[in-house]
Amino acid sequence: MTDPIAPPPSAGAASFKPIMISNWLYSVAFLVFIMVVVGGITRLTESGLSITEWKPVTGALPPLSEADWLSEFRKYQQIPEYREISGPAGMTLADFKFIYFWEWVHRLLGRLIGVAFAVPLLWFAVKRAIPSGYGWRLVALLALGGLQGTIGWWMVSSGLSERTDVSHFRLAVHLLTALFILGGLVWTALDLRQLARGNVRPSRVTGWGAAVFIVLLIQLLFGAYTAGLNAGNVSNSWPLMNDYFVPGGINWASGIWAALNNDPYLIHFIHRWWAWVVVGFLLVLARKVRSIDRRASVAIHIAFGTQILLGIATVMTGIDLHLAVLHQAVGALVVASTVWGVHLLGAAQR
Repeated sequence: MTDPIAPPPSAGAASFKPIMISNWLYSVAFLVFIMVVVGGITRLTESGLSITEWKPVTGALPPLSEADWLSEFRKYQQIPEYREISGPAGMTLADFKFIYFWEWVHRLLGRLIGVAFAVPLLWFAVKRAIPSGYGWRLVALLALGGLQGTIGWWMVSSGLSERTDVSHFRLAVHLLTALFILGGLVWTALDLRQLARGNVRPSRVTGWGAAVFIVLLIQLLFGAYTAGLNAGNVSNSWPLMNDYFVPGGINWASGIWAALNNDPYLIHFIHRWWAWVVVGFLLVLARKVRSIDRRASVAIHIAFGTQILLGIATVMTGIDLHLAVLHQAVGALVVASTVWGVHLLGAAQR
């Protein structure tokens, strides 16, 4: 199928702007990284349900008057989180403004990323500067970004009527989609840099690369579950959980599958120990790519090493806000460095 926004086959390589497009994608990836960090702050400060409506355009403006603030506060007071938790805890309008700020910034960043991707994409398309084969990929990333906004509202809506928080399943979909977009941006930017060096064929995911991605995906899924269920709070000790390797309190009554997806003790246990399986796979990946590009090997080591230390520190401090945010931020860097390594491995084995 012909790529509708790529240059015609007769266009010379000089008309392509792969480095420029790659740099643009890296800048968008950085914005997505900031979005993930702010998303972590939003979750940890219990800010995610403060805006009870989805207004993709007009919602870009925050309340501009005291009357507007009171109106937004009244809407928040109608949901279970306020009635059962925030209200009895004595939330004031000033407290509400604080949590509203973080959710508003999170949504504003989403809009900014959309503009930062769509407008340059349109410009590159008009200039016929997008290399053949990349147009559909870029459009797919744009569409996935738009879908992410819908997923975000789908997540928020789960906590507005019957729950005091959002569904941890929907939170997992939202976080994993964000990290998938981050990885897709980095992968495509790396392909374009290869193209600029004369390597026309994009990199591919090897068997080992796929295995690394699957192992990491499992860890990220249980990390999202841990966040959504506040499972990090069930134990503040390491390496044992409340004096046991396998913690007591796991509810097996509904079966293994239900426990794997809903029990905070089991989910916390899996998240802290599956991390070492991830480390093993990343160590091998780093070793494999060291001779190709030592920088990628170093980046992988630094990312997972820092992440392990932050994970332990976050648990032992009783989920300190700053450490927990850093843990989510470095998790995104683990994804980016892993994508770099797997991309190098695929490019070397073409």
